[in-house]
Amino acid sequence: MALLLVGINHTTAAIELREKVAFPPEIVADALTRICRLEQVSEVVIVSTCNRTELYLDCQLADKSAAADSDGQNGQLENQAVDPADLSEQYQRVVDWLADFHNLSVAELQDCSYFYCQDDVVRHLMKVSCGLDSMVLGEPQILGQIKSAYAVSKDMELIGSALGRAFQDAFSIAKEVRTDTAIGENPVSVAYAAVALAERIFSRLDKLHVLLIGAGRTVELVARHLMEKGVSNIVVANRTLDNALDMASRINAHGVLLSEIPEQLVHADIVVSSTNSQLPLLGKGTVERALKQRRHKPMLLVDLAVPRDIEAEVGEIGDAYLYTVDDISEVIEDGQKSRAEAASEAESIIERGIADYRKHMRSLNAVSTLKAFRSKADAIREQELQRALKALEKGEAADAVLASLARGLTNKLIHSPSVQMKKATAEGRDEVLQLTQELFELDDDQS
Repeated sequence: MALLLVGINHTTAAIELREKVAFPPEIVADALTRICRLEQVSEVVIVSTCNRTELYLDCQLADKSAAADSDGQNGQLENQAVDPADLSEQYQRVVDWLADFHNLSVAELQDCSYFYCQDDVVRHLMKVSCGLDSMVLGEPQILGQIKSAYAVSKDMELIGSALGRAFQDAFSIAKEVRTDTAIGENPVSVAYAAVALAERIFSRLDKLHVLLIGAGRTVELVARHLMEKGVSNIVVANRTLDNALDMASRINAHGVLLSEIPEQLVHADIVVSSTNSQLPLLGKGTVERALKQRRHKPMLLVDLAVPRDIEAEVGEIGDAYLYTVDDISEVIEDGQKSRAEAASEAESIIERGIADYRKHMRSLNAVSTLKAFRSKADAIREQELQRALKALEKGEAADAVLASLARGLTNKLIHSPSVQMKKATAEGRDEVLQLTQELFELDDDQS
């Protein structure tokens, strides 16, 4: 077993590349099927959000007797040594596959990708689940996105003991961090930052008209933050009218189809978009026409989607103020400061989670040995039982048969351990005796 992670995120790649490497929901199943055809890949989860694309894999690499380097990116779980060369080869296979899937150059991906293995994969997964690796420190949405990604792989039966345990432990640690630290006390998120940005541009928000494009969790959070600021004129546009109306009913807004955006744009002072569309939904020409009808009254456009929903050329228009997820990082910084201390506490919880994960994975190594030990003991028991039953059939006294059965069981169960202890002592391997005392809970002063 070897856990591997290959990914890019907002700290290693610009939005222009992140949107090219994204896996929208409609192609995830196909991507999972195709990556499982790679040599040695047995388990896989693809996490794809506006700020990251990460591939979590369990690969059946050869177990090496020589311990691998545990520093830096090649941190190893203590229960198995894997040759770093094998890990590097597998990393290259995954990068090659990712480049081929998205029609990108391998060099382009290698320049901005990161690679973790074994316990470093679990550590990174826990940090991401807790929001410690997000653009918005402690943001809660990422946990739901990771759970959704995990559910897809589980439904496709692509989850086994290695990734299954890693993700379940990450979910538990994230819950503990949320419960026991102040990481999520202040309302700092990408959605909140979008509204804070609007407050910097407009003196007051309550009289403004807002157009929200999309009907997902991010858009709903934006809407609720706007409502807290007194905004009441909100329109939700979505590809599916039922979803738009459902969202609108929850936030006391008006729902329309995407085709009605040009008409709604004329009245919109603020536009916030977050969809899974692979192509821009809003172009330069459409915004220019709307601004002309608005007599060039300023318009704030916040594009929270990756790939982007709004063409970058919109930012060239004089009265249009366009911001992407990368542009609002400064808005987020103030709210992050209060979470720094909580993040430190979360790190301690995560390290304990890593230790628990190691213990669990190490315990799996004992399963086959325990099965073999029990099987051998069962065989001895059955042999001695049959011998006792035959003795009873011959009319031998029951108490004598039982005594013989007890002696036979005892002698045969301790025979192999006794032979091996004598052999170890003769070879000077005193640690075997110490382990035997611990294993069978023997006191040093027992005669």
